[in-house]
Amino acid sequence: MKVAFVTGGSRGIGFGCAEFLARAGYTVAINGMRPVEQVTAVLDALKAAGAPKVVYCQGDVGDEEARGRIIAQLKEECGQLNVLVNNAGVAPAERKDVLETSQESYERVMKINCEGPYFLTQAVANWMVEQKQADENFEASIINVNSISATVVSVNRGEYCVSKAGLAMVTQLFAARLGEFNIPVYEVRPGVTKTDMTAGVTEKYDKLIADGLCVTPRWGYPEDIGKAVVALAEGGFLYSTGQVIMIDGGLTIPRL
Repeated sequence: MKVAFVTGGSRGIGFGCAEFLARAGYTVAINGMRPVEQVTAVLDALKAAGAPKVVYCQGDVGDEEARGRIIAQLKEECGQLNVLVNNAGVAPAERKDVLETSQESYERVMKINCEGPYFLTQAVANWMVEQKQADENFEASIINVNSISATVVSVNRGEYCVSKAGLAMVTQLFAARLGEFNIPVYEVRPGVTKTDMTAGVTEKYDKLIADGLCVTPRWGYPEDIGKAVVALAEGGFLYSTGQVIMIDGGLTIPRL
């Protein structure tokens, strides 16, 4: 049995990752902010996809106490953890020019998008090392779902870009630190992806994509990211720790 934990796994890209891990036969734990009563359909869908067991860990990954509860629940209900997928993230509540960004918005976005994954990864990494030391055949990996905003500037949501640039360094740091334990750390970096987070800018990106924004002339979908996450989790890229897998339809290819 292998266990995967996907933060923000009840919707959007996170659900896409959880669904494909379920299809691959993983016991799947997901995290979200909604009460369990509101995600029963999601949990049922993951069971139907093939997960032998599904666990829901409610809580804010940006909150220290919530992270502690989540780790304790995973240990109690799953007993082990082979794959961590850091996916949970938020956009600014209101898009504002960098000349007008509020400190409140900056701190909220950074806490959830960067600080949360940093310390959740720290806790999980220590647990994975313990499992590895107890069993040399134990397999583990960490996958950060980031964004092209780690390098592509959007001046009307600067705090989001900064949080994603920070998450990119989190990948590098833990990849370097966990190498001696043979625990790879990867990053997948989606481009324009059709989720509830992008629902408000659908018209804008429909036009941009039609005008050639991406080499592959369509939106990205959660399943595009889910397929990549499973490929990494299954160990096909063990010699590629610390690397970024672009899933952006060629958006970031420099073109004239």
